[in-house]
Amino acid sequence: MGRLFGTDGVRGIANSELTPDLAFKLGKAGAYVLGKSKTRPVVLIARDTRISGDMLEDAISAGILSMGGNVIKAGVLPTPAVAYLVRRFGADAGVVISASHNPYEYNGIKFFNGEGFKLDDDIEDEIEDIILRDIDVSSHITGDLLGRCIESEDDALELYAEFLKTTTDVRLDGMKIVIDCANGAAYKVAEKVFKELGANVITIYNKPDGVNINADCGSTHPRFLQAKVLAEKAELGLAFDGDADRLIAVDEQGQLVDGDRLIFICTKMLKEEGALPEDRVTATVMSNIGFYRAIENIGCVVDTTQVGDRYVLENMLKTGCAIGGEQSGHIIFLAHTTTGDGILSALQLLKAYRRAGQPLSEMAAEVTIYPQVLRNAKIRNENKKRYMEHPDIRIEIDRLESLMAGEGRVLIRPSGTEPLVRVMLEGRDKRMITDLAEGLAKLITEKLG
Repeated sequence: MGRLFGTDGVRGIANSELTPDLAFKLGKAGAYVLGKSKTRPVVLIARDTRISGDMLEDAISAGILSMGGNVIKAGVLPTPAVAYLVRRFGADAGVVISASHNPYEYNGIKFFNGEGFKLDDDIEDEIEDIILRDIDVSSHITGDLLGRCIESEDDALELYAEFLKTTTDVRLDGMKIVIDCANGAAYKVAEKVFKELGANVITIYNKPDGVNINADCGSTHPRFLQAKVLAEKAELGLAFDGDADRLIAVDEQGQLVDGDRLIFICTKMLKEEGALPEDRVTATVMSNIGFYRAIENIGCVVDTTQVGDRYVLENMLKTGCAIGGEQSGHIIFLAHTTTGDGILSALQLLKAYRRAGQPLSEMAAEVTIYPQVLRNAKIRNENKKRYMEHPDIRIEIDRLESLMAGEGRVLIRPSGTEPLVRVMLEGRDKRMITDLAEGLAKLITEKLG
């Protein structure tokens, strides 16, 4: 068994890679590590709509119960709901069973601490070490020391919906919007929130059957949402992913509005409200150069992190930044929550939209998105981080950046799981950067493959 935790919890094909046995062990080790200061830690569990969710929920619950922990099963809820509800219920930890935007046959397990933050690397390492070394941390727990599943006095979905409504002071009366719930965790709560704020909501992909989550729908497959917005003559569309921690929007013309543009629109609103400390926003290296330029045009600066919402959050906590996120639509509003929340992000977008009084297409047009081309260079595993050490590669990268003369950039990212590096070029002329990216990828393969 190799390393368990990736950039966002433990993931794999359910019942093959992510087995009930592994889930049980994660429950035991997680309850032990996260509940060290408590005789009987309380863990809140939620899941998305995958068919494997019941199996994994029962398995990880059994692991927690075997450690003397109590379990609150919150049912089908978005990932960010757990980040909020662990604090609301005073739980010691939270667990989400979801593989986000991946197909239904995959599933995942991610932990939150009692403050609603995803786990630090050192805590994940401690949980992983217990499992990989097969340490039995529950052998002394028998009889009345075992845990039990407890019923919440309050409805978790209702509490989360009420929380979401407190994050905006703008009503949506008279607005016609289309939402795509990806047949996932948002299928009940998203429609409920927007309707209760007064919107005329047309909902698509809100009939999960266990195997249709993310299937040609949601934030990674928005083409049907685009068509529906046009057919209904709606003001805009909103697409979530399977666990509803991401948002992608569609304007009134049926055009996509990605995470970079959404972050820009909301950053501009926060600046106008005086709610943007030091006029800073956090983004990753994958954000488009057009995003950076648009942010500079409104007198703000961008702090750049490596790819991954945990790195975005880490920087935000360090600097006090109010907003940060990724091109994929994973956006964090730190004044309200500790993780990306697609529905909350949508409410902030709708607030900006209402206040601007102009079509979403015009708001998004302030960001000129430059074409991006991605190519893979296959190399030996040991060379994945050595590309800048090779003089021919370094010279070629310098040449390409000089050729684009400030109107583009070169980004090279080693893969975390495969023997390759990803070569990304960004610039105004897509045909030119395609040729350049292919040439650079070929050179890297030749020199380091």
